[in-house]
Amino acid sequence: MIPKPPAREASLGFLYFPPYRVQGVSIAGEQTCVMVPELDVCFDIGLCPRAALANKYLAISHGHMDHIGGLAYWCSQRHFQGMGAGTIVCPKAIEKPLRDMLAAYNALEEQVTPFELIPLEYEQSIEIKNGIELKSIELDHTVAASGYVVVEKRSKLREEFNGLPQEKLRELKDKGTEITKILDIPLVAYLSDTAPGAAMLREDVREAKVVIAECTFVEPDHVERAGVGKHLHINHVVEWLPLLKAEALVLIHLSRRSNIGMAKKQLRASLSKAESERVHFLMDYGTNRKRYEAQAEEAERKERERNRAGASG
Repeated sequence: MIPKPPAREASLGFLYFPPYRVQGVSIAGEQTCVMVPELDVCFDIGLCPRAALANKYLAISHGHMDHIGGLAYWCSQRHFQGMGAGTIVCPKAIEKPLRDMLAAYNALEEQVTPFELIPLEYEQSIEIKNGIELKSIELDHTVAASGYVVVEKRSKLREEFNGLPQEKLRELKDKGTEITKILDIPLVAYLSDTAPGAAMLREDVREAKVVIAECTFVEPDHVERAGVGKHLHINHVVEWLPLLKAEALVLIHLSRRSNIGMAKKQLRASLSKAESERVHFLMDYGTNRKRYEAQAEEAERKERERNRAGASG
């Protein structure tokens, strides 16, 4: 009898929520790496898919190997391919171990691989694009852990000045009057390994356009296991979803023993149709492929209509 072929490696999951792509791989205990290319950020790096190299910012949630195992490779490959030094964001509590780990790899390779490491305390932010910041938030896991919210800083005219002519507004501004205020618009929230708790109820998480969150267990008899490891169970998602204003909740970090079909059935049984349709599983390849094909078909239809309208005009 000939041996069986090797198991297939996980390919990238992919979802599109205009204008953001959410892509990557996430399997509990093995690897998590989730990218949002439009924001130039990658969350965690358990292994390093080639697509992760293009993201300048890498936000590490915590020090478990399935979330940081590809870190040194990411730094080394960016340097090798002439892509410049990447910027690593991490919880302040793990700054020293990460520096020590990367220094050890430098010694092994006998070269200096450039990188920038920015440790953040909870609630601290860094700017990753013009007017867009990455903020660290506290998670409740078995080790120090951070979630992240990408926030757009948007300037808006103060209500008391609405309706004034431009000349008057310029006059007020020249006199030193603050005529605008800065609004924080949450774009994407990332909740890695965590027990249910305060992070899920934060306003900036609940109001993000896209929320990416772990859900490690779905089986009914695994609620206790989720509690021991400080992970989310699908039951927690059912309770949480009505509080979210997000266009989409992307669930990651299911274990290999978890059945996505069972999880989707539970969601449909416990939530309204509209609510359950907001939930997506990053590794649900077939469903996500069909969804994207429908999006592409719709985009082509609209393009044809625009072309016809332009030709007739």
